Amino acid sequence: MRILILIIQFPPDTNSTGRLMAQIGEGLPAYGHEVSVITAFPHYAEFRVWEEYRGKPAVREHYRGMDVLRLWVYASGNKQRMLHRLASYLSFNALATVANLFSRRSYDLMLCPNGSFFTGIAAFVSGGPKRIPFIYNVQDLYPDVPVKAGQLRNRTAIAALEQMERFMYRTSAHISVITPSFRETLLQKGIPAEKVTVIPNFVDTEFIRPLPRENDFSAQQGLNGKFVIMHAGNLGYVYDLETMLEAAARLRQHSDILFLIVGEGVAKAGLEQKARELALENVRFLPYQPLECLPWMRATADVQVSLYKPGAATDSMPSKVYEIMASGRPLLASAEATSDVRRLIETTGCGIAVNPQRVEELTEAILTLYRDPALRAEMGRNGRQHAEQDYSKQVVTRRYHELFSKVC
Repeated sequence: MRILILIIQFPPDTNSTGRLMAQIGEGLPAYGHEVSVITAFPHYAEFRVWEEYRGKPAVREHYRGMDVLRLWVYASGNKQRMLHRLASYLSFNALATVANLFSRRSYDLMLCPNGSFFTGIAAFVSGGPKRIPFIYNVQDLYPDVPVKAGQLRNRTAIAALEQMERFMYRTSAHISVITPSFRETLLQKGIPAEKVTVIPNFVDTEFIRPLPRENDFSAQQGLNGKFVIMHAGNLGYVYDLETMLEAAARLRQHSDILFLIVGEGVAKAGLEQKARELALENVRFLPYQPLECLPWMRATADVQVSLYKPGAATDSMPSKVYEIMASGRPLLASAEATSDVRRLIETTGCGIAVNPQRVEELTEAILTLYRDPALRAEMGRNGRQHAEQDYSKQVVTRRYHELFSKVC
């Protein structure tokens, strides 16, 4: 089967969805599939096109057995404003539509993650004349996420995006979602149950694995001898790292506890400013680290966090949760009782969940894990076991193959 992945970010870009789709693409040839990709020039980390791609409309490359067509994308360097991100999404999908329409290549199926929102429309317009069905892969519920995060308030814009969302659901051959609650949300929106399949995101359990707490990364960063609470990943508005900084202020008397925030994103400047205002010497920021450092960086943490603002966890399940589980470290999350993140923690025993924006609960959970190394070890073992059983790259790639066979 000839499969086209239509996605705005793809390696070497640092976006997690792009890395996941790349790993799916790598695994599909084992089932007899031929995989191609249409994507944008790398730009994610700083929202700027990489220097070596500037001034070019398109570049064709090969990535681990996949034919990759990279296209120009609008990336102004300012992704804090929703308008700039929407312009970026529109620019990519417009060019991707044209590129696919006029391509001499034909495909049996398209897989379209919704990270740039409009990929379903691009797939419909460019694949319709060629009668190529598409699977719409829902990584986040749009426009729900930016609305709940307060980044999208214009009612006319919200209504328009909701209409586009329903159009993409309706015209897709099938919809894959990453959590059961996503499926329930789509059913409430009137999508037929037989059209929606739950396939979770995953982790490469051979790459991310339990490793020694003290290693080259921890030594280079001066983290040996510290009890490290780590957030690693996108610093977006849905994450409640402000409450973590308040917990850091309450725990400053514990000189060996260090809060490490690794990554980039629209919320970083505000977090750095708050850390300065609170004079938090027990908080450090690092930029995105090279991919080869990721297993060692996660091993350096004693506790890893995924902290959400109220309501945000119901519309998201970041792949970093599975990375934390695979690394054999406990997960500390703030999420409502009805969220998939919290249910995952409770069913697997891989960590502790608290309510969002409750600094007292978060502080007490940190102290519980700080004081009980046996509990941390048990939660780490539980997470690793379930990562291997249910959320490994091999397990999830097979499920995508089965879905492709069903749709075609």
